[in-house]
Amino acid sequence: MRRLDGKSFSEWRARLSAKVRTFLAGRDGGSSVVAGYALALAPLVLALLATWRLAGLSGWAAAALAVAGGLGLAIARRRQLAEHPGGSLRPERGGRLARAAEFKVWHRLLDAMPEAAVALDGDGRVLHHNAFVTELFPGVSLANPLSRSIRNPDLIAAIDQAIGSGGTVVVQLNERVPVERRISATVKSIGPQSERRPADPAILVTFRDLSEQDKLAQMREDFVANASHELRTPLAAVKGFVETLQGPARDDPAARDRFLGMMATQAERMNRLIDDLLSLSRVEMRAHLQPRGIVDLNEVAAYVSQSLEPVIAGADAKLRVAALDTPARIRGDRDQMVQVLINLVQNAIVYGGKGVEIDVRISRVASADRRIERLSMAVTDNGPGIAQQHLPRLTERFYRANVASSRSKGGTGLGLAIVKHIVARHRGELTIASEVGKGSTFAVTFDALQPRPD
Repeated sequence: MRRLDGKSFSEWRARLSAKVRTFLAGRDGGSSVVAGYALALAPLVLALLATWRLAGLSGWAAAALAVAGGLGLAIARRRQLAEHPGGSLRPERGGRLARAAEFKVWHRLLDAMPEAAVALDGDGRVLHHNAFVTELFPGVSLANPLSRSIRNPDLIAAIDQAIGSGGTVVVQLNERVPVERRISATVKSIGPQSERRPADPAILVTFRDLSEQDKLAQMREDFVANASHELRTPLAAVKGFVETLQGPARDDPAARDRFLGMMATQAERMNRLIDDLLSLSRVEMRAHLQPRGIVDLNEVAAYVSQSLEPVIAGADAKLRVAALDTPARIRGDRDQMVQVLINLVQNAIVYGGKGVEIDVRISRVASADRRIERLSMAVTDNGPGIAQQHLPRLTERFYRANVASSRSKGGTGLGLAIVKHIVARHRGELTIASEVGKGSTFAVTFDALQPRPD
């Protein structure tokens, strides 16, 4: 083995590695990554050392040149890292794995967003989108421009603007196929191009479907308009009666008594309307809370029959109750079950006409899957019946099959809407069957309370 000034080649290699490691640890805070890179240069340093030694240089001169060359390479690499903090001393394969991990992170963030969201590159092509986007726009596909599946000029212009100048742009999309929808799209730039890597998304587009919100707003407006109209009519009548009593009928006892009776009727109508509005509001406020009480429908039917005896006698009507021989228990709110049956019986009295016959029947019915027993509470009358075209809308607020007849009989148009909401809160079903000239049947069905195992 050739020797360098009395030192073996292996001894020089060990000493050189130790010196390089000591130098880099002192200059770089003991960074194992940089030290590892320096050690990776050791073969090159040793090759230079052997070449220069064979060229005739003295051992110390060759060693000095080799150390200087190795340290120069290491320092150049450290300077490169300082200028590019995002760099890595790992091999290229490790860099690819790191970028893939980061890619998966923002994928997961996009998937976790509660709204429809899609990430685009600098050319407007889809890099990734969550499941909500597919529900709104089934045609959206990866690697294709978003404008290919959503052909909305305002959205395309907003994406171009965000790519070109950055910032955030909000546009409204009015879709009419397959159903009419209003969607708010927010297009946001994800920083300037100089701060992004080529694989990073450039644009984030989020979508909010405002159709349900618009529908609820329209329902509120209709409700307020209908309620104010229903109150305005009796108020106008009362105001007219008051003006008449203050004027021409001031000294007419017969006219005074007649107008006072009319005023009392209109006041009672407004009172019923306000009571129904408050009842509907209370039911809607608790619609998400499933009742926890236990109600026997047999007892409810007996209580309502007794409570309405004066009303039934005044209308010359007949009410018959057919209860079960065994308990008919459901999970529910007793007061609301009483309200359901009172509304249905009063509807039969009001719209069935004088002398109407009403049957209240509690029965057991088979469920669709035959696993859970169900209980039905049905109210049947032999009144004039209801035309088929009106049946689907009877539970809408203020809807009436015959407006003039309903108002003349004191109806508020809210009774069946209240019934529908109460039944929905109890996870039940409301069914309506009627035929002109043959009467009507209103039935509510609930799951029977299962007996506890012994």
